[in-house]
Amino acid sequence: MRAGETGSGQGSGQGSLRELETLVSARIKSSPWLDRHGWDWLHLSLGFACLPAGLVLVSLDSSAALLLGCGCLAVTHALFTVKATHLASHNSLADSRLWSRVWCLFFIEVCGCFPADVAVEEHVKVHHAYTNVLGLGDSSTWRVPFLPRFVYLFLAPLALPFITPAVTLGLLLKRPASSWGSSVRTLALCALGLGAHFCWLRFACGFSSAATAAACMYTSRAAFAIPYIHVNVFQHLGLAMFARDSCPRRLVQMAHGVLNLHPVPVLDVCFGHSLISCHVEHHLFPTLSDHMCLQIKPLVSSYLKSCGQPYQEASYSNRLRLFVDKYDEFLVHLPPITDLAGLQ
Repeated sequence: MRAGETGSGQGSGQGSLRELETLVSARIKSSPWLDRHGWDWLHLSLGFACLPAGLVLVSLDSSAALLLGCGCLAVTHALFTVKATHLASHNSLADSRLWSRVWCLFFIEVCGCFPADVAVEEHVKVHHAYTNVLGLGDSSTWRVPFLPRFVYLFLAPLALPFITPAVTLGLLLKRPASSWGSSVRTLALCALGLGAHFCWLRFACGFSSAATAAACMYTSRAAFAIPYIHVNVFQHLGLAMFARDSCPRRLVQMAHGVLNLHPVPVLDVCFGHSLISCHVEHHLFPTLSDHMCLQIKPLVSSYLKSCGQPYQEASYSNRLRLFVDKYDEFLVHLPPITDLAGLQ
């Protein structure tokens, strides 16, 4: 059975994703719009509020105000380009298909400066469909094996504000001529996002030079880059890995190949529960909002444990120490295929 297939319960005590889906569906059906989408929009409203507050603060003639303003702009950027883009890629921000598409383009292309169709293809159709399958959904994108461990973990992520637009431009240049329409749209929306950010700082906030405006822009975009890269690898690498042609049932695959981080308040807010403390729930039910993942967490945890499956959790600090100690094993050399690969 290929990765991504549901499968039925086979084997004593292994559990069934179909049975878990029935339990979760009942919980979702009894939940109001506030639980399904409202709480996440309240979190995102923090970003919309922090944006003007940050712009006002950085325009003041005070070092403390400048620092606080950059912090507000950094929170806005993280909320929009991590939490919101992640939810938008899964169509989790609205029930309407039209509004889901609008938010997908706004958060991924305008705010994130990345092609929305590529983001959905790589994250939803590859990473989620083939979670921890070697060469596909195993976080290969985030491996840079020629970098030393401390450079990779603590310095290289700071280049993301420059790398992302460059990668986007490279992807657009490689597209066939037949897709020129979507390429022009992506280029225009990305330019709009970058241009608006710079112009607000340079002209509305009264920065004395383009260089200082660009420095503030870079600071707000790089502030959460280090934990962003950490989160992308902490919750999958070092866990069970699978071969594409012999994966276990999806419930077993997710139980063994996905890990939740213990709550980190600032990251739970800026990155979202589904990327931090509810990542197992998110991989089992990827279209749910962050708040709904939090709501079903006790149900998923108790179900997995009751049928003998692991429910993996660890603290951010413990995973960081582990990756420093085993950097070569996890991020330089390919992890070995787990013995679960033949379990059906």
